[in-house]
Amino acid sequence: MRWTMPSDRLPEAWYNVVPDLPEPLQPPLHPGTREPATPDLLSPLFPMALIGQEVSLESYIDIPGEVLDILRLWRPTPLVRARRLEQALETPARIYFKDESVSPAGSHKPNTAVPQAFYNKAEGVKRLTTETGAGQWGSALCYACSLFGLECKVYMVRASYQQKPYRRVMMETWGGQVVPSPIDEPDHPGSLGTAITDAVRDAVGKEDSHYCLGSVLNHVLLHQTVIGLEAKEQLQLAGEERPDLVIGCVGGGSNFGGLALPFVTDAEVELLAVEPSVCPTLTRGKFEYDFGDSAGLTPLLAMYSLGHDFVPPSIHAGGLRYHGAAPIISNLVKAGRMRATAYPQGKVFEAAIQFARTQGPIPAPETAHAIRATIDEAVRAREEGKERVILFGYSGHGLLDLQAYDDYLSGRLPAE
Repeated sequence: MRWTMPSDRLPEAWYNVVPDLPEPLQPPLHPGTREPATPDLLSPLFPMALIGQEVSLESYIDIPGEVLDILRLWRPTPLVRARRLEQALETPARIYFKDESVSPAGSHKPNTAVPQAFYNKAEGVKRLTTETGAGQWGSALCYACSLFGLECKVYMVRASYQQKPYRRVMMETWGGQVVPSPIDEPDHPGSLGTAITDAVRDAVGKEDSHYCLGSVLNHVLLHQTVIGLEAKEQLQLAGEERPDLVIGCVGGGSNFGGLALPFVTDAEVELLAVEPSVCPTLTRGKFEYDFGDSAGLTPLLAMYSLGHDFVPPSIHAGGLRYHGAAPIISNLVKAGRMRATAYPQGKVFEAAIQFARTQGPIPAPETAHAIRATIDEAVRAREEGKERVILFGYSGHGLLDLQAYDDYLSGRLPAE
């Protein structure tokens, strides 16, 4: 069963959770002085409109009309009830997923790529640089840049660059230039931290260039809240008062933030973040000020971190291989409003196969983390004999991740 809404039901304002957080966010710090960062520090990287959104205390921020016109090409996205999965699990839980795979790039990432390209274009920027792990974010930004006539240079984590060649082709099809990162260490597998360093170095000092980040920062999570705002309305259409549990995978935090943040103020809704056990930022990291990149070029953020020099193993869920977590997500976990769990790669792909063989769609390895936790929670509901409404984020499809599935089905995939 699917619940869709017409394009005129797309939210016209983003929800800003910052005023509703359990505790105030700690400010970003200058990488040199370690004093609170000022807008002039960020202006070489971001347009002023995004800097304003980064520090805004307004509960809602209007979405520009030109951005809405583009988002309406695929939004609102469907809410789907996973009845076949429910039946296979013999669970009394009702499982719903918000399907972000229907975007042109196949994931949730265009929700922020489009407004970021729009605001940069409006400020006269001609060229954007960015990092990408599995390629979902890089694909989305190349797509957005093609719509606004901007050049795009993407530094792709080398392990994913080698594992996922068709992601590179996708980005190049939309006019992007893609290179493996780190650019100066050809034998290094790379990480999102090293790719951020490469992209920031490229943008700084060039008058025609800005840098774009696909996750972590407040304005990125803000743009993604269209996901949760739509889901709230669609659950009402499905006859549900609210979900009991909202689940999503977390690397930097944009996908799960977009789905979960509109539910933060409802204390009856539990929020569960899921990450890889080899990159357990929220479950084993420290809450501290740390750099967002490996070289220490970016402002320091108060977040859960494994250390900015941490390089995780080259698992197929490249979008989750980040040493830190968004300050907003970290704030909620630290305050106890959100909990986190971690899974090894083998268990994640086991769940992905079960989902594909019951529901049909083949999920991205990142998405499969949320599916793993959803299955476990649905089984728990069966064992406890409780009806529960579970909502999870289907953050992207896995149609360009079939090498990972081949590795799993052939017994070559490391269990961890």
